[in-house]
Amino acid sequence: MRVGPAPGALPVLGHALPLGRRPLDFLASLPAHGDLVKIKLGPVPFHVLCDPDLVHQVLLDDRTYDKGGAIFDLVRTVAGNGLATCPHADHRRQRRLLQPAFHRERLPAYAKVMSSEITAMLQGWTEGGRLDVLATMNELTASLATRTLFAAELDDATFGELRLCMHDVMTGMMRRMLLPWGLLNRLPTPGNRRFHQARRRLRQYVAQLTTDYRRAGVDHGDLLSILLAVRDDNGQGLTEAEIHDQVFTFYLGGSETTAPLLSWALYLLGRNPEIRARLHDEVDAVLSGRIAEYDDIPDLELTRRVIMETLRLYPPGWLFTRLTTKATELAGHRLPAGSIIVYSPHIVHHRADLFPDPERFDPDRWHEDASRPPRGVFTPFGSGARKCIGEVFALTEATLALASIVGRWQLDPLPGAHARMAPRLSSTPRSLPMSLRERVIGVPPNGADRGAERLDAQPPETVIMRRTRA
Repeated sequence: MRVGPAPGALPVLGHALPLGRRPLDFLASLPAHGDLVKIKLGPVPFHVLCDPDLVHQVLLDDRTYDKGGAIFDLVRTVAGNGLATCPHADHRRQRRLLQPAFHRERLPAYAKVMSSEITAMLQGWTEGGRLDVLATMNELTASLATRTLFAAELDDATFGELRLCMHDVMTGMMRRMLLPWGLLNRLPTPGNRRFHQARRRLRQYVAQLTTDYRRAGVDHGDLLSILLAVRDDNGQGLTEAEIHDQVFTFYLGGSETTAPLLSWALYLLGRNPEIRARLHDEVDAVLSGRIAEYDDIPDLELTRRVIMETLRLYPPGWLFTRLTTKATELAGHRLPAGSIIVYSPHIVHHRADLFPDPERFDPDRWHEDASRPPRGVFTPFGSGARKCIGEVFALTEATLALASIVGRWQLDPLPGAHARMAPRLSSTPRSLPMSLRERVIGVPPNGADRGAERLDAQPPETVIMRRTRA
């Protein structure tokens, strides 16, 4: 194993400038300098994993490499001690309590909600219109997250207020990730006031819904019903604070990851019309123009591969940190307790020795006859005990949405448009404007170009457009 420092560190700042300006390019450059590469952000050293075996080792040993470090500490400060952010000491209990919410027998009921929300979204689209794809997918996944969390009958005003509270809390959390934690976040600015008010309102809503659910004593088939019903080995359920933290965690995981996944998938299909034409053939044969349902998923094989390849190119979680709980040895290098470990799925997913021609969008990499990637190579949902509990939920949602959209509509990037990534908590595109053309099932549009296109052959200009509300 090769261990070495990254070049180019500046006095005081370290590598903060290249990481801040072009984070993914900077991360992709690190494997050339070692399997474990040391960088500095200000005076603080970080150890970046560039080898899949090291990624696998760290993710499997969550006792030694606990969730922690700058990213998780900040998210935990805002989001609480939910399943995604809790330390090792709390994780096993939480995981066992929450596992029933994601049992496969629950998925058909969740899928009905998904199909219903997808139908409502598509009904608002118009022939020849222009769509802000990211904004529309954010709206869809936010609605889905809210409906699966709270399936009991909510009036439109309450439903809208819940979503607005979630949006304001998310916006405030992202701002705190980009700005120094301290005085700026305590000033009475309009943004800070909205954040704190939304967080209070959200707690009030969850507390009131919890009271209503307990009073009714009915399993609504949603996540909140499960959170209220679960008991640990001592017969203890979740506290009010724990329920709130899990609600926010589920909302964060359900909306912040699936929306960019769907957005990038639609963009990649628009840039690769030959693959899109093959996908049209599949969804036409399976769906014949209707909205996808849970039972359709096994027949949507190419749809699955498109989603897997999108996750490889644009993994929603692009950077994670771990904290060593004791002195340990990694790649033959001695690390003291409290060392910060960084792993990025983007680094490994774009290594040419692991994925030939790594910038090319090629869903057939994931054909059932192709060899499976070695452990630690493909980690969009993590690995080991801390692997995302909602993986199957997210893949179900993405499959139903993508197949339903592609079955009815053809989306094309606007001339001169170029999707640029804006790394936040997830790998989100800055803007993704596309045009809408309603499909005639089984008939490709006149003049459709079925030639393949590489990702690096993209027009340089960015087009900003007004949002079309779905």
